[in-house]
Amino acid sequence: MHRRNLLKTGASVLAGTGLLTAGFRAESANERTHPLPRPYIETADGAALFYKDWGAGSPVVFLAGWGLSSDMWEYQMPYLVDQGLRCIAYDRRGHGRSDQPGRGYDYNTLADDLAALIEQLALRGVTLIAHSMGSGEVARNLTAHGTDRITRVILMAPITPFLLKTADHPEGVPKEAFDAALADLSSDRPRYLAENAPAFFGAGLPGISVSPEMIQWGIRMALQASPKAAIDTFRMFTTADLRPDMRAFTVPTLIVHGDADQSAPLDLTGRKTAQAIPGSHLTVYEGAPHGLFITHRDRLNSDLLAFIRG
Repeated sequence: MHRRNLLKTGASVLAGTGLLTAGFRAESANERTHPLPRPYIETADGAALFYKDWGAGSPVVFLAGWGLSSDMWEYQMPYLVDQGLRCIAYDRRGHGRSDQPGRGYDYNTLADDLAALIEQLALRGVTLIAHSMGSGEVARNLTAHGTDRITRVILMAPITPFLLKTADHPEGVPKEAFDAALADLSSDRPRYLAENAPAFFGAGLPGISVSPEMIQWGIRMALQASPKAAIDTFRMFTTADLRPDMRAFTVPTLIVHGDADQSAPLDLTGRKTAQAIPGSHLTVYEGAPHGLFITHRDRLNSDLLAFIRG
């Protein structure tokens, strides 16, 4: 299979890093001498993370896909707020309006960052909704911090449990394919994003209508992420073995995945994730791509609300 059709999860960077946002945080957070104003929380190593906190009611925390920011949830947050829920989304370190500390782009640190957000906002009874790479952050967070504050989880087009081809995982993607994609990303990020954007949004798939403006919106957003964060997290999530972390999913879990997903093929990711989490439910969207939160937003929003209220 051509490497551009092998888990172009790199294209998942394309949905939601935020339009040419203002107010970027400093590269280093170590010299901060005064409390952070809202809407920022501070991580254990001093990085400031931007967040949105809308509405009231039961809390729903959103985690973006690779390279994305809280802006990717443009069509989910307003809808769920209108249904009486409190919706919180944040820019992970190195992305959007959060600090770019140049370090901590690994699942352990990112999972701790999520825990810091939940603790500092004093959230309980949380529904976690994660797209793509965000599913790994949730998995590692549950492993490290448990489920005392978590009520349910929704994984959307996840990249769990393991992507890489190894001796005990022969159906995975060869490391050479990921290495080639990483080389393309590192040498010409704008071109890499532009080449992957159409497949991410399902352009050309039957029944999918995505405007050129939407694709350009995604590309512009993706370029807001720190290049170091984009490269480090790509290297991290394409090689991370999250199979042991699947045992930590002890709360009701919904997996939503498209069967036309070229970035995270259903049989390698969504189905295996469902098989690894006892009692989980897999909902497959026929003809949906990786960016189903855009292309199938009405159905998705309805399914999210039903699961949260169920």
